[in-house]
Amino acid sequence: RAVEPLSVPRPEYPRPQLVRPAWLNLNGPWQVEIDDTDDGRERGLQQRELRGTIVVPFAPESVLSGVGETRFMRAVWYRREVVVPGRWAGRRILLHFGAVDHETTVWVNGREVARHRGGFTPFTCDLGAVATDAHDAADAPLTIVVRARDSHEHPQARGKQSQRLENHGCHYTRTTGIWQTVWLEPVPESYLRRPRITPDVANGMFRIEQPVTHLQPGMRLRATLHDERGMINTVTVTAGGSMTPHLYLPLPAERRRLWSPEDPHLYGLTLELLSPTGATIDRAESYAGMREISIQGRKVLLNGKPVFQRLVLDQGFYPDGILTAPSDAALVRDIELAMEAGFNGARLHQKVFEERFLYHADRLGYLAWGEFADWGCSGYGSADYDHQKPGLSYISEWLEVLERDYSHPCIIGWCPLNETWQVLHDRATDLDDATRALFYATKAFDTTRPVIDASGYSHRVPETDIYDSHDYEQDPVQFAQNHAGLAHGKPYIANAHGDHRTGKDYSVPYGGQPYFVSEFGGILWNPGHAEGDGWGYGDAPKSLEAFYTRFEGLCRVLLENPEMFGYCYTQLTDVYQEQNGLTTFERCPKFDFARLRTIQQRPAAIERGER
Repeated sequence: RAVEPLSVPRPEYPRPQLVRPAWLNLNGPWQVEIDDTDDGRERGLQQRELRGTIVVPFAPESVLSGVGETRFMRAVWYRREVVVPGRWAGRRILLHFGAVDHETTVWVNGREVARHRGGFTPFTCDLGAVATDAHDAADAPLTIVVRARDSHEHPQARGKQSQRLENHGCHYTRTTGIWQTVWLEPVPESYLRRPRITPDVANGMFRIEQPVTHLQPGMRLRATLHDERGMINTVTVTAGGSMTPHLYLPLPAERRRLWSPEDPHLYGLTLELLSPTGATIDRAESYAGMREISIQGRKVLLNGKPVFQRLVLDQGFYPDGILTAPSDAALVRDIELAMEAGFNGARLHQKVFEERFLYHADRLGYLAWGEFADWGCSGYGSADYDHQKPGLSYISEWLEVLERDYSHPCIIGWCPLNETWQVLHDRATDLDDATRALFYATKAFDTTRPVIDASGYSHRVPETDIYDSHDYEQDPVQFAQNHAGLAHGKPYIANAHGDHRTGKDYSVPYGGQPYFVSEFGGILWNPGHAEGDGWGYGDAPKSLEAFYTRFEGLCRVLLENPEMFGYCYTQLTDVYQEQNGLTTFERCPKFDFARLRTIQQRPAAIERGER
């Protein structure tokens, strides 16, 4: 039976940029059974009660799930009976999954309704005739069965999930199965899908691409923009004649506020689908931020001004929920901690974060680089770096990431790959093809943001918008020497082993793009632990004061380099055995955040106009 609202974990609405008032959160207790041999379908698991209980949306490896099983699981089955409210009769019922790792099949009342591959992106099941049958009786139940396969035998996007039974290095506890909110939503026969909202600062308008399912002749679309003072503008267009109708919503100059870290202003946006007679068929609430990102020489500009990107690496792991934040407040707290320490944004690293995180970043003015959990796509972990063959499904999964997150103003750039390890050859490789495919697909999807072809030390696309490096040198003097050549067009480029002196080429030549050190620091600090217990980069400082001296020295090298547009410090939190965070894994600050903020607030050379 349906879970009572007060007992639902993660009860908040999961899709902040397309909000309808009617929905049913399906988080809470589900039946579960681990299928170690992945022959559950042959054994009839989709047709019978399952033996265990799990708390969704937490993965079975997590403490919060009530299971806490961390062994390899080839497949996990879920089952739940849901009572669909009688007031939804006559409407289509959509069953949404925020994310399920990795390959999912869904049955409802014995019928297969969806398949999806990809552990980090949402998908929807249109229950159609299944829900219609259920409404033959008032408040009739739907029996939902889910099989999540996660074999770990083939290339797939895993991020930092360990390929060994145990955690090791910078690889952590796995996530299998459902790990984001599951929910039901009633919609009319023709209904609005996720809009693509593009701010156009130069022309003072929002451009909205609004897809509609089952669009009929004569239907119209209406978009209404408002702020705290009330309605600003409304535009109505006839929806016929276009695969995806477009609306252009002007913003009067006197009501124009640009979104920025200093003023993260968001406009309310009401979207409506109208019948030929003007009656409202479907309605949803959204929001938008007016801002633009541009490149000028080696500068990355926000709203026409250089804003030094003081980023922190955030991996989004939690000790009790693993990839799933224990609460919505925990997502907010991570952003607040970073901002307290003086950062104005983050690389959302090796994970596609929950969309609620992006919503909070939007409203708090927190910059974010949208990234993919690509480790695992090309057989990462193999010693044979020169002969990796990327999997295919992650390209379609990355496009789903772009579709979900395009309209969030906090996202200021895209990075589909990280640390691809392969020496350049005199012939093309699968990795070359995959890198170019991802880069050009991203550029085609989004013409408004810069794209990094692959972060780190293996740039393979000469046209990449951004060039970067990862440098964990701990001596500020040597660190400065590493990056002194940037002024002469010769940036530091490490290879896969962190050594830039081997003579092997991992990247195409630098072409004068904006440049930043997108990973540095990683200073180990774990007082009270035995030597060798936990790891970071370099030797641990001898004292707390020595940590501050090293942190300040490394930051100042990059802040004072007029060729740098930003940096990204590793990292916000400890993660299991990796103890180089600014907080513990439990989010307790390890340092004086006011002091860290003072160090970072030193005006950067690029902000002072030195270049």
